[in-house]
Amino acid sequence: MPASRTVLLTGAAGGLGTLMRDLLPAHGHELRLLDLRPVEGEPDAIVADLADRDALREAVRGIDAILHLAGISLEAPFEKILKANIEGTYNLYEAAREAGVRRVVFASSNHAVGYTPRPVGDDPLIPVETPRRPDTFYGLSKCFGEDLAQLYWDKHGIETVSVRIGSCFPAPTSVRMLSVWMSPADGARLFHAALTAEDVGHTVVHGSSSNTRLWWDLGSARALGYEPRDDSEPYAGKLLAEQGPLEPGNPAHAYLGGPFVTDPPIWPY
Repeated sequence: MPASRTVLLTGAAGGLGTLMRDLLPAHGHELRLLDLRPVEGEPDAIVADLADRDALREAVRGIDAILHLAGISLEAPFEKILKANIEGTYNLYEAAREAGVRRVVFASSNHAVGYTPRPVGDDPLIPVETPRRPDTFYGLSKCFGEDLAQLYWDKHGIETVSVRIGSCFPAPTSVRMLSVWMSPADGARLFHAALTAEDVGHTVVHGSSSNTRLWWDLGSARALGYEPRDDSEPYAGKLLAEQGPLEPGNPAHAYLGGPFVTDPPIWPY
């Protein structure tokens, strides 16, 4: 697939979307922005709900690929997750199918496999083929998104890279995050690789930097051409001094999903 020319970025006003708005153009992508809320400083951004099928049809017209970051990113009542993350993602894929868009990059999550025990000691890295074990309705919606991507590849020939994102912030904020952190710069590198790699079919990858304390295998992401350059280790000393090491007996420390398995943060809207 040639380098994308125009990419529809959904969720452009969110935290991750804001980071990618700044970073992806340097990789050669022209962005068309969409969000439920106005995008600050972007008067041409499309303000639309994923439930608005007419708006989605217009948004995908003439684009080369979609980077789908929109939706609820924390736990919420199932009815809200259903509308935003499940029905909304379906509506977007249908708009892509109708418009002939051939590449989607889907923001999946580590919470699709949140009940997977984290590696301890000499345990091997978690493979991308690990069975899905969602830790929340939010995680369940990401399992649905991955299955929807597989269906649209098998049935309609739309290629997708599903990126199980750990945590993408300017810096890690917890000891747990040292293992799943993806720097914004590495996030842009991974999304660029996912948008432009050849013959991906439906590929699932783990999304993080090359952290010293890494929990999961980045092999399928590297196969796309992703070359992470960052590591969370420079932040480890300060975080360990403030928070202490992870305790294996603590359920929030025992699983890949962290506190989502015990006391998940709730979507505020």
